[in-house]
Amino acid sequence: MLTKRIIPCLDIKDGRTVKGVNFVDLRDAGDPVELAQRYADEGADELVFLDISASQEKRKTLAKLVRNVAQAIDIPFTVGGGINAVDDVAILLDNGADKVSINSAAVRRPELISEVANRFGTQCVVVAIDAKQIKNEWVVHLVGGRVPTERMLFEWTKEAVVRGAGELLFTSMDHDGTKQGFANEALQKLSRQVSVPIIASGGAGTMQHFIDTFVDGNADAALAASVFHFKEISIPELKNTLRQHQIPIR
Repeated sequence: MLTKRIIPCLDIKDGRTVKGVNFVDLRDAGDPVELAQRYADEGADELVFLDISASQEKRKTLAKLVRNVAQAIDIPFTVGGGINAVDDVAILLDNGADKVSINSAAVRRPELISEVANRFGTQCVVVAIDAKQIKNEWVVHLVGGRVPTERMLFEWTKEAVVRGAGELLFTSMDHDGTKQGFANEALQKLSRQVSVPIIASGGAGTMQHFIDTFVDGNADAALAASVFHFKEISIPELKNTLRQHQIPIR
């Protein structure tokens, strides 16, 4: 059985880490490089950085941040936000990112997944999907969850994997920031239909929620933000708790 991973997520806006609830009401959570160092020291398996203010002008700022993070930590990290072309990916990987997360651009132009996978390998392509339930259907949303699309979660994940996604990052917008637990039913269904690792995102509030998503949701990794940023859950304690429940972790 593959070991499960614990992944803190840092949402970056204008060079600072921020956190909200249901994708809104953002508050400052600290310096991203300092947080990255802290998480690496505490035993996080990987990190995810999502630049939620990404734009063409800020691309250089993000590249500089990626470089600073790469120099500060020795664990893999994924960077996303505003990636629209293969050249954007090259800049981030050249500055030290291990993987990239593609979301809105992949939905708008699915060929981008194949282009990135063909040039850099599927192992560095994470397709991120933000979805919420509307009339019992999981509907994929874009632009930080603000724009609903015609795409449905389960069909889109299958297509993304066929096109070259090496990993899927599924965020339930209904659960995001609520601290009520992950969307384990949807995660379980995803895990049965695709062969790539699935990262659960949205809803972490207690250590039990991590246990539940690994056992009931069959997630390969669990991503969380505020519970780590504000020290509500300590990563070493979480890992000890998971071990006590016979959940294989790194």
